[in-house]
Amino acid sequence: MSRDRAEQLKPTLKAVAARMLPPVTPIGFPAATDIDFSLIAPLSPGTLNNIGDPTVPGLEHRNVKDLEREVVGILAEWFQAPRQDRWGCVTTGGTEGNLYGLYLARTALPNGVVYFAETAHYSVAKAAHLLGLPAVRVPTRNGGELDYQELAERVNTHRHRPAIVVATVGTTMTEAVDNVAAIKVSLDRVGIPDDRRYVHVDAALTGIPLVLLHGTHPSVNLSEVGHVDSLTISGHKFLATPEPCGVLITRRRHRDRVARNVSYIGGVDATIAGSRSGHTVLQLWWALRSLDRPDHQRRAERARAVAAHTVRRLTEAGWAAWRHKHAFTVVMKAPSPAMIQRWALATHGEWSHIVCVPGVTTEVIDRFVDELVAEQRNEYQPAAPARAARRRWWQRQRVEHVGWPAAPHTGLPPVG
Repeated sequence: MSRDRAEQLKPTLKAVAARMLPPVTPIGFPAATDIDFSLIAPLSPGTLNNIGDPTVPGLEHRNVKDLEREVVGILAEWFQAPRQDRWGCVTTGGTEGNLYGLYLARTALPNGVVYFAETAHYSVAKAAHLLGLPAVRVPTRNGGELDYQELAERVNTHRHRPAIVVATVGTTMTEAVDNVAAIKVSLDRVGIPDDRRYVHVDAALTGIPLVLLHGTHPSVNLSEVGHVDSLTISGHKFLATPEPCGVLITRRRHRDRVARNVSYIGGVDATIAGSRSGHTVLQLWWALRSLDRPDHQRRAERARAVAAHTVRRLTEAGWAAWRHKHAFTVVMKAPSPAMIQRWALATHGEWSHIVCVPGVTTEVIDRFVDELVAEQRNEYQPAAPARAARRRWWQRQRVEHVGWPAAPHTGLPPVG
C-alpha cells in the first residue's frame, strides 16, 4: 500500500477506534470486557480456517481444530455431555446455533412442529422459517418464562406430529429461564414419546453463568438423564471474546445424521458454515484456558453482585427496577431517549434493561444512576417495590415480533 493511500484511510480507522471506546460503557447489550486477549492479538493477521468438521483434520493445514475440540470438550464437561455421545463446533453466534439445532431437529423429525415462548430470541422464528418448519408461539408467565400449561395445550392440538421445543435460558429482556424438566412433564402429559420429541436449548446469554452458579441445572444438562438434545451458547456475552461467536453442542448421533464426506476438503463436514474462522476459536480457547472454572465462577458472582447493586441504587433513586435472582439483567422503567442513546440501553415499550456482564462495574452503575437522577430531578417519581415493578412490567408488556411467515405447506398458526 502506498503512503498516500494509507494516509487517506487513517481517518476511517480512527473513527472505528472511537466506536470501540465510547465515552461511557454501553450497559444495555451483553458483551463482557474483562478478559485480556492481548497475548493472542499478534496472531490476528494470519489465516486460520477451520473448514469442515472439527473432529476431522482435512487438507487445510492453517487451522486450529485441535483448539476447537478442546473448547467443545471443556464446555461439554460443564454441561455434563457424555463423552461417548457428544459433538460440537464453534459457530458465528447464537443465531447460527439456533439454526443448527433446529436443522438437527428437522433431520431427526421431518414432520415436527416447533414450539417456543413468545419471549424467545427472534432468531428462533427466523430459523424455523428458513427450514420450512411450522412454528407455534407459546404464551409466557410473569417474568418471561414459558407457560408449561399453555405449552401442553398447544402440543396437544398437534399431538399427531412430533414436538420440537426450544427452551430459552436467558431471555433477551428479562433473562428468564425456561425449565426443561417442566417441558418434559408437559410433553409426557400429552403423550409425546421420547422418539417423537426434540429439545433444543438457546442458552446464548445465561447457559454458562447458570451452570457456574448451580454446578448443574436441568435446563442445561446434556447428560443421559437430562432431556436436552442440543444447546448453544454465545462467546462474546460472558466469555468476552472480541468477535461475536458461539458454540453448539449436541449428541453425536444427531451430528451423524447430517455429516457428509466432502472430497474437496479432504474430510467430513457436519457444520452449516463450512469455512469457519479459527480466530474466534482461538479467542474462546484463550478465555477458557487463561482462566479456569473457579475464575469464571468468581466473574459470574461479581456480575450478579453488580446487578443487585444496580437494583438497589435505582430503587433508592425512586426508579422502578427488578431482576431475577440468578440474572445479570436488571429491568428498569425506561429513561429519556437521550439516556437510552448515550448508554445504549435496549428498550421495549416503557421498559429498558441493563446487563451487568463482567466488565460492568459498580462505578459505572453509580455514574449512570447519578446522571439519571440529575436529569430527572424535576420529574421525580416514587419508587415501586421490586415485586410490584415486575408485575407492572409484565402487565404492560406487549411483545412485538418480526412476522416471519409460516412454512407454506402447513395449516398451523403463523410464526408472526
